[in-house]
Amino acid sequence: MEIFVEVGLLLVLATFSAILMRVLKQPLIVGYILAGIAAGPYFLNILHSTEHIELFSKLGITILLFIVGLNLSPKVIKEVGKVSLVGGIGQIIFTTMIGFSIAVFLGIDKLAAMYLAIALTFSSTIIVLKLLSDRGDLNKLYGKIAVGFLIVQDIVATLILLFVSAFAESTGADVVSMAGIIFAKGVFLLAALYVISIYIIPRFSKFLASSQEILFLFSISWGVALAGLFYALGLSMEIGALVAGVALSLTPFSYEIEARLKPLRDFFIVLFFLLLGSQLVLDNVSAIFIPSLILSLFVLIGNPFIVIVLMSVMGHKNKTGFMTGLTVAQISEFSLILAALGFRVGHVSQEVLSIVTLVGLITIAGSTYFILYADNLYRKVEKLLKFLELEKNTASLGADSEKYDMLLFGYDRVGRDYVSAFEKLAKPYMVIDFNPESITRLRSEKIPYKFGDAEDAEFLQELHLGDVKMVVSTLPDLRSNILLTKSIRLVNQKAVVIALSHNLEQAEELYAAGATYVVMPHYIGATYTIDMILKNELDLQGFEKERKKHMLYIKQEKAINL
Repeated sequence: MEIFVEVGLLLVLATFSAILMRVLKQPLIVGYILAGIAAGPYFLNILHSTEHIELFSKLGITILLFIVGLNLSPKVIKEVGKVSLVGGIGQIIFTTMIGFSIAVFLGIDKLAAMYLAIALTFSSTIIVLKLLSDRGDLNKLYGKIAVGFLIVQDIVATLILLFVSAFAESTGADVVSMAGIIFAKGVFLLAALYVISIYIIPRFSKFLASSQEILFLFSISWGVALAGLFYALGLSMEIGALVAGVALSLTPFSYEIEARLKPLRDFFIVLFFLLLGSQLVLDNVSAIFIPSLILSLFVLIGNPFIVIVLMSVMGHKNKTGFMTGLTVAQISEFSLILAALGFRVGHVSQEVLSIVTLVGLITIAGSTYFILYADNLYRKVEKLLKFLELEKNTASLGADSEKYDMLLFGYDRVGRDYVSAFEKLAKPYMVIDFNPESITRLRSEKIPYKFGDAEDAEFLQELHLGDVKMVVSTLPDLRSNILLTKSIRLVNQKAVVIALSHNLEQAEELYAAGATYVVMPHYIGATYTIDMILKNELDLQGFEKERKKHMLYIKQEKAINL
């Protein structure tokens, strides 16, 4: 009964804190952490059954990562895998090197400084994913890359935690053998899951989808069971939950699973943030405040700077690098676990542990604002970031200064279909994109293109917008489409401007900005389906023809994207 009362009090406290944050127009996550601090030993001291709350929070983490895995189909991993791996490892290396130098400069001994430096490299998967989900940016380019960064960090963090634990309790030879065993276990599990997800689960898909309750129970049991299996075999619970989601990402009911699990995720994740706030160690704050502030500034500013440079080297625009960089501007729960482990084995002092804890509080709160208000921040630093952009990013690639009748912004999604239409019109056209992977495909397919961003005013001036006859944007971002539409209308009132929108409010804004037509996928899909129903009525053969035509299109697109 005691745990029931504690959870009830915590939820009441979280609710009041959330209402206050909403009134003050502040991020809810900050309110949850502050509520956790208030519930902890320094203030109200109402949280005693931490082991039960920790169980609930782990369920929330498992469900969150499981849902993320559902969105990480092999196609997405292929799309951003390279940049995530290279950028993620590069960020870890540079952050560790610079963080170690700062820690030594602050007078911390070298072993503790190494612990501290490594702790500064890891970002909170749970917090970042929650914020990206709130912004609706998980499927944007920078969102996909950020998720890739987080996966790389989680894998490295897991290996480091395993190494430190083994090193503290074993000889050097034991550490090597343990690492080999863990690697073998991981390879075996991934191979087994690949076989299950490709050959076994699809056979049961119709049966599972026939009952909403069975599908819900299967989803929960699959995610939690795999997370538990990974943990039992000495691997990361978080990675297990993520892999469980990826294994189901290609099933036809992945979206339904995600929709049904989101309310459950939100409830348990609130308990995670409450627990995180309650466990922050705030003893001796006055003595550690200056070192903590310096290290926090490095995480909040230095980490994004490192990512921006790395992303620029890999050919990405500054905005993509900036948005991705903000997602690593905090330390994670892995950082706190690593510092606590170092303290337990005698490698880290209580002072260093407190520094890591305070850095965590400052950077988690700070980065929450950074991510939620990223667009406003970018506008303020856009001119400064121009100095970091490499020449190959600003230069026109794949096309000369020739004028074009038609422009297509964004080749991902349905860009290939628009290109086919442009070619049938036999008019000069060009594709604009800022994703290096898309540029590679355009180059290989010999499609005229330029590397550029629709929000770059100088770049838009190079496109001779006053002379174009038609501009089509498949960009999902409202702000990009509005800026592009207004830029065209300033110099060209006769051009046909077609933009993309996902709701009525955005469509109205785009029409007000001067769009000729706004594509709303749901509206067009419903209109096409209605026409199909009126045409075929109850004739099954007519629908079968449409089905075969659609399936042929899907196969062709999949073959091209492989």
